[in-house]
Amino acid sequence: MSVLTSRPALRWIVPTAATVVLIGGGAAVGRFAAEAEPSLPPRSAAQLLVDLQTSRLEGLSGTVVQRADLGLPPLVATVAERREDLTALVAGTHTMRVWYSGPDKARIAFKDTLGERDVIRNGADLWVWNSKKNEAFHRTLPADAGQRPDAGTELPVTPAEAADRALAAIDPTTEVSVGRSATVAGRDAYELVLKPRNTASLVDQVRIALDAKEHVPLRFELFADEGDAPAIEVAFTQVDFSRPDADQFTFNPPPGVKVNEEKSTGTRPERPAGAEKPGGAKDRDATVVGEGWAAVLVARTGAPTGRPAGDAPARQPEGSEAAAGLDLLNQLPKVSGPWGSGRLFSGTIFSVLLTDDGRVLAGLVTPERLYEVARG
Repeated sequence: MSVLTSRPALRWIVPTAATVVLIGGGAAVGRFAAEAEPSLPPRSAAQLLVDLQTSRLEGLSGTVVQRADLGLPPLVATVAERREDLTALVAGTHTMRVWYSGPDKARIAFKDTLGERDVIRNGADLWVWNSKKNEAFHRTLPADAGQRPDAGTELPVTPAEAADRALAAIDPTTEVSVGRSATVAGRDAYELVLKPRNTASLVDQVRIALDAKEHVPLRFELFADEGDAPAIEVAFTQVDFSRPDADQFTFNPPPGVKVNEEKSTGTRPERPAGAEKPGGAKDRDATVVGEGWAAVLVARTGAPTGRPAGDAPARQPEGSEAAAGLDLLNQLPKVSGPWGSGRLFSGTIFSVLLTDDGRVLAGLVTPERLYEVARG
């Protein structure tokens, strides 16, 4: 059970990400986020988990840097960097500003070569603004809307949300211990270390730096079985725990900005009958096989293609995302076994198997684990 489930304010506002999918290079966060090791009173792993669960976050503002090196083909990063929505976070190194002032007041600002893109939650108002396109989207949220300002995206933006997902994996398959103390963004921090016991996982360990006073995650690092540097790192480089001014959550469209009003149903959509909640064993055509770090998501993309391994569909127009996707597919190695045949897409901490009978299997596991599930 995640210790952050009862602390929704922490789920998005603090830096950590076990399942953040960031691709690309850039300077490692750890090179400037970590400082000298401070002297702190000893605390056990159990005490730190209780600190997380009982913390009270009234407000926060700061700068967060995300970075990852997953050992993926350059074409993947190129395709991702072409996008201008929040999914562009899957490529390269990204810096953003965050503000939090209660469950319904939060803001994330991305600034890069594409200009500024803001996601602002202020009560029932949700704004998304793109300065390059000079365009804004506005939606009135239902009363039971989630507390993240970027509701609808699956990428953990900050250390706390990433920590939430990592801590959700704590069970008998995980060894939990206390690491060395650290200084992150100028603040003393304890370090929780999560280490999978299952050798089928490609994750060696997860390190979560917790603020010694506020007990919220300041930095998240995920290490693969191979390599000394973090495969994924999300960290505050500057943080202030005072409540931000209300003006930070007020968005007034600049002159000339095109405002798109999006309709709201007023209620959350009902989950189809028979489908379990997210994270359960079944959600429409998706099934989770196994538990903890060795879990594998199995989904069916459509009817069997009947196409021999490696054969690609008709060529798409050059320069299109579909064409880039086909180029990537053709670069993936062909694999086969008692389970069938297909293509393997893998990095330092995950593997994805695309079978010729229309299945997709993915997890933070070795390819052998995917073949085992595909055969079963």
